[in-house]
Amino acid sequence: MFTLHPQYIKDTAGKNLVVLPQNEFESLLKELEELDDVRAYDEAKKKDTGERISMEDAFKMIEINRKKKA
Repeated sequence: MFTLHPQYIKDTAGKNLVVLPQNEFESLLKELEELDDVRAYDEAKKKDTGERISMEDAFKMIEINRKKKA
């Protein structure tokens, strides 16, 4: 985890805003993207039926779909 150093300011309408140093903001975005990946993985695992197809069949299916869209 990392430490954030937020600054709180108000805009001209009096709305509260938060300002972060750029490196902290970018780190926060990276953490959120990783969290999203973990959530997507967890959701996929819940729906996993154990059924698998070979890579060869998967490529065939991709190629068929690609040709249909062309």
